[in-house]
Formats: sequence, C-alpha cells, structure tokens
Amino acid sequence: SVRKMAEQYDTYRSPLVSRYASKEMSFNFSDRKKFSCWRKLWVILAKAEQKLGLEISDEQIKEMESKVDLTEKDFKIAAEEEKIRRHDVMSHVHAFSVCCPRAAPIIHLGATSCFVGDNADLIVMKDGLGILITKLARCVDRLSKFAQEYADLPTLGFTHFQPAQLTTVGKRACLWLQDIFTDLKNLERLKSELRFRGIKGASGTQASFLSLFDGDHSKVDELDKLVTQMAGFGSSYIITGQTYPRKVDNEILSSLASFGASLHKICTDIRLLAHMKEIEEPFEKNQIGSSAMAYKRNPMRSERCCSLSRHLVALSINPLQTTSVQWFERTLDDSANRRISIPEAFLTADVVLNTFQNIVEGLVVYPKVIERHIQHELPFMATENILMEMVKQGGDRQKIHEEIRVLSQQAASVVKNEGKDNDLIQRIKNSNFFTPIHSSLDKILDSKMFIGRSAQQVERFIKLEVEPYMSRYHLDLGGSADLNV
Repeated sequence: SVRKMAEQYDTYRSPLVSRYASKEMSFNFSDRKKFSCWRKLWVILAKAEQKLGLEISDEQIKEMESKVDLTEKDFKIAAEEEKIRRHDVMSHVHAFSVCCPRAAPIIHLGATSCFVGDNADLIVMKDGLGILITKLARCVDRLSKFAQEYADLPTLGFTHFQPAQLTTVGKRACLWLQDIFTDLKNLERLKSELRFRGIKGASGTQASFLSLFDGDHSKVDELDKLVTQMAGFGSSYIITGQTYPRKVDNEILSSLASFGASLHKICTDIRLLAHMKEIEEPFEKNQIGSSAMAYKRNPMRSERCCSLSRHLVALSINPLQTTSVQWFERTLDDSANRRISIPEAFLTADVVLNTFQNIVEGLVVYPKVIERHIQHELPFMATENILMEMVKQGGDRQKIHEEIRVLSQQAASVVKNEGKDNDLIQRIKNSNFFTPIHSSLDKILDSKMFIGRSAQQVERFIKLEVEPYMSRYHLDLGGSADLNV
C-alpha cells in the first residue's frame, strides 16, 4: 500500500537487513521466527508435562499446535497487550491464550519468561550458526580451488610491505585459507557444543517444576531431558541462574569477531593487490567505480568486507560487558543490549560471507603485471644464486661479492634516482668478469627457482587438511553468491 511505502522511506531501517543481508538470515532473526519459536516451546513443554502425568489433554495440545504460526491478528493482540503490561512474554502468552481458549490454563505451566526467551535465542543462534557454517564452507571451497589453480605462479612476497623473497599466488591464498578454515572449525565446534537452557524455573532451581510433580526429582530431570530432546538439542545446562550462562554469547560473538578479523586481513590484502594491479575483485560491465573519475575500478566489495568486519569485531565487546554485570541469578540490563548485538553480529557475518564468496568466485589475476613486479626486484634477489654459480665455475667468493655489490649499487641508483627499470642483469651480461655464467643466467633467473616449496605446501595443506574435512559439506557447496547492491 501507499502508506506502507511511505513508512519504508520515513523510518530508519537497519542497512544490514534493508540493504545487505540474505533472506534466510534476516528471517532467522525475524519476529515471526522468534514468536513462532516461543509457541513451539510452549507446545513442547505441554507435551512433555502430559507425558509425565500432568493433566493436559490431547485436545489442548492439538489446539496449540494448530496455532503455532502467528497471524497478523496475533501480532496486533500481543503488541497492544505489551503496551499495557510492559512484558513481552506475558503479552504473547495472552495472545496465544486468546486463540487457544481450551489450552489457556496450561500454557506456560511452571515456566518463567526465560523458558521461551532464552531457549528460543539458543535455537535461533544454533540455526544462525548453521547458515554461517554452510556459507563459510563454500568460501573455503572456492578459496581452495583458487589456491590450487595458482599454486606455482610466482609472485613477489612482502614483509613489512617491503619486497621480500618470492612466494606464489596460491601459497598466499593458502595463508587466507588457513585462517577461514580455522574459523569454520571454530563455528562448527560451537554449534555442536551448544546446549539448551531447558526447564530451570525463575532462578534456576527448578522449584516450580518440583512443585508440579509433588517433589518427584526424577520427573523434573526427565522433563528437562524430554524438552531438550524435543527442541533438537543433545544436552542442557545442569547449572543456570534465571538465564543460560551469558558466557555462551561471549564465545559465539568472539568467534564471529575472530572470523571478522580474518576477513579484514584477507580483503585488505586484496585491496593492496588491486592497487598494484596484480589481482582484482569482480568488476561488472556497467559498474561505476567513481562518480568523478570514470576510469576507476575501486575494490568496493573488499572495502565493504573490511567496513563490516570492523563492526563485527566491535560487537564482540557487548557480551563481555553484559556477562560482567549479571548480578547474582540475573539482571535485566542484558535484554535490550542482546536484542541488538546478537542479531547484528550474525547479520553482519552473513553479509561479509555473501560478499566474500562473490569476491573469491570472480577474482582476476594478472600474471604479466605480477611478472613485471618480480623483475623489478628479482635481480637483487638473484645475486646470491649468481655468486654461488660463479664460485662453482672456480671464482673467488670475495672478489665476486665485491663485483656484484658495485653493480647492484649502480643499478639501485638508476631505479631510485632516474626512475628507470632495474638493469642489474644487463650490467652483469655486459661485464667480462661474469662471462663464465652468461650462458646460464636465464636459468638462474627463472622466477620458479625462487619459490621454494610453495607449490608443494599448497598441495599438502589442501590434500591433508582441507579436503578430508570438507568432504562432509559436499552436498552444500553449490550455487554462486550475488550481491543485493
């Protein structure tokens, strides 16, 4: 409607949702998913309580099951009730009771707000980790293929962003790959170890449930176990306060931040390589790099990854601070913060992953530019090899060293003071002193002679570590990543 369109442009909307994030991650943190999850948890609780002997009828459960999906009317009733009660859970208990009048007396029986609030958060985070893990696996797969394709293509290495010994394009990609491969395993571990809060009552003592079952501790334990299993978790926390341990949020957001740091480093490297014209991210036919400078091809995808990765890293401080101020069994100053920081962390990671997959699937390598940069520096790097070869031909090491030193300084002066290419090799070719190795200079200067075991390291790393682990994802690796904007 016209009114809804006006609201769309007249109110702030998070760019993470309106501009960048995927539909699946946006839905995962939507109100519909959250409140439907609450209703499913109430159904699960009722089923488990019925199974253990409480007076809950099949009709009541069927009525609840038929109303798990919220209507627009349900949302409206809950919103109106929350204005009066200032309590989100009780407003939804009321809305659920309105559409389930027979089940109303047993909805939320024995539970506290955190039964639905915290348990639903754990479900949503577990599902969110699943989405991220699949996307991160695709990035690992694409980067592995890129590394293998360029495993033996020599390129200038850098330490301190100063020219260093040669490496290969694939070996450098493996540095990136190793980082995100570590992130993948971290997220997978977190997902597999994530526990349910279960049924713990108002302050974690399970007193309300012990009362419901007339002091039968075994039934309370069984109820906790049943609810946990029915919600899709392998185990629940034995010890909680009113909430699940907020350190769980620390671990998850810290791991997402660690992934953000990995991506920031990788995409910074790509931006620097784009500056040197050695590697470029995808650039579409009609894409505009600058409104003023028509020739520009800005690495906007990598810049976006860096920009959002910084936000992801910054978000990790929120759960640390929240954990530190959870007085005794809990305080409510975690709630508003978690509503923002947790969804934003997942949404941000999702955007970064979508963007990075798109980058890796379209990376363009320019071997001629890379070779030209190598030739600027290789003559100096080759001096030791030249010296060794001259010694093999019977030369005096000290005299050879002095000849190379003099010619190197002359060549360096040409590069720095005259802005010309490095002409050291031509000087060596013109020198009678180096006549014994003139015929073997081309072999000595083959850039592949300077890459060490780079190609072999790429092959070993991918074959021994990455591929065996990635076999579990073979059904999830299809599809390409497109950007919304």
